[in-house]
Amino acid sequence: MENTSAKTKPFGMKDKIGYALGDAGCNLSFQLITSYMFLFYTQCIGLSAKHWAWIIIVSKVWDAINDVLIGNMVDRKRIGKKSKFMPWITIGSIGLVALTIMVFTPVGGFSQTGKIIWCLASYCLWSVAYTMINVPYGSLHSVITDNPNQRTTLSTFRSIGAGVGVVLVMLLPKFVYENNVLSPSRVFLVSIIFSVAAFFAFFAMRRMVTERVVRNDVAEKVSYISTVKSFFTNRALVAITAATVAIVIFYNSSTSVNNLVFQFYFNDAEKASFAMIASYVPLVAMMPFATAIVSKIGKKKFIWISGLVSALSGVLMLFLPITPDKKGMIIYIGGLMIVNIGCCVFQIIVWAIVADCIELSYRKKGVREEGSLYAIYSFFRKLSQGIGSAVVALSLSGVGYVETAQVQTAAVSEKIKNLYIILLVIGLVITVLSMKFIYNIDFKQEQEFGKHESEGQGG
Repeated sequence: MENTSAKTKPFGMKDKIGYALGDAGCNLSFQLITSYMFLFYTQCIGLSAKHWAWIIIVSKVWDAINDVLIGNMVDRKRIGKKSKFMPWITIGSIGLVALTIMVFTPVGGFSQTGKIIWCLASYCLWSVAYTMINVPYGSLHSVITDNPNQRTTLSTFRSIGAGVGVVLVMLLPKFVYENNVLSPSRVFLVSIIFSVAAFFAFFAMRRMVTERVVRNDVAEKVSYISTVKSFFTNRALVAITAATVAIVIFYNSSTSVNNLVFQFYFNDAEKASFAMIASYVPLVAMMPFATAIVSKIGKKKFIWISGLVSALSGVLMLFLPITPDKKGMIIYIGGLMIVNIGCCVFQIIVWAIVADCIELSYRKKGVREEGSLYAIYSFFRKLSQGIGSAVVALSLSGVGYVETAQVQTAAVSEKIKNLYIILLVIGLVITVLSMKFIYNIDFKQEQEFGKHESEGQGG
């Protein structure tokens, strides 16, 4: 049983900003890992791309498994009296500080075996701390509000929070590169600064967010088998998971490739900041209008149409005269702005869609298992991060990239540039197909769902 307490203060800006700070904290660490861990361990520490590929696959399999384990623990064990989710976030935030710094500790003097063990161990431990934050944080929206429009707003502000972490990482090339070479000591210093900032972001979130949806039961009786069945019989949840996997493997995991494009093709690593910032212009531009657009055409249509436009733009980029000079760089950056529209729309809406899918499961079963369902979704998201990192590493090796070389040949540099665009297009195409033909919550159902939720408020 659950109800929305009339005694709590109404949903407002404090909740939105607080919830945004949660993903800002997550992404200060996550985006640093995504953008620089591969470069740090190959260019600074001395691991080969092939070593990196199997290390990241092993660690991500573990990461995905611990998502499901921790998600089920969150549903089954309440370790705090006032909140189901906040105590887990508190524990995880402490570990995240130390382990992010550990990941980026310069261990270039270690033996090759020592480097591999350090990389694998530090990243596996980091993933546990991150999961302790991210799984309960992803479920937190369900107790902040049960209004679907407010959940869409929370999803938008979550994207804003994530964007803060993304933008700060975007600015790093001007600091972490020295004479077009990645500096291990500078990356290490950044890891310390970002980790401490993330901890305070989580602290602020805990103080600002109000949990309104009161669950009268202490803990749900949730079985693994029942939850897995709920997941795979929820067609909409399967579809958004497939789309997420595509975005993570071919889009998010290829961020480091874009850094290499500027480092070797344009021979100016610091300019990567401009490309990454420009790529997120669509995200900033669309955020104020996301809720209004969704109310007009629905989440499903918004995602697949924007994704199709972006995919076609990416194909066009492969035929444009993108030369390794200033003019070519401008064309490249401008093209990425359009290609990123689809991904930006996805990032804005995805968490609201996941919330809808999980709520749909509750309506069918009458059992609250949001932590476990979100953890399975996160399982595939994390597994795809490992696959994506391996795909990127092996693809770079396939086009002739030499990780220890400070200069690549012109032919290899151009292949790296084309590889990045192709990876983006593949991710967008799979996302469009998943949302267009598999996702089965249409606009009319969204409206009916929202109407029912609104009528149920205040009970």
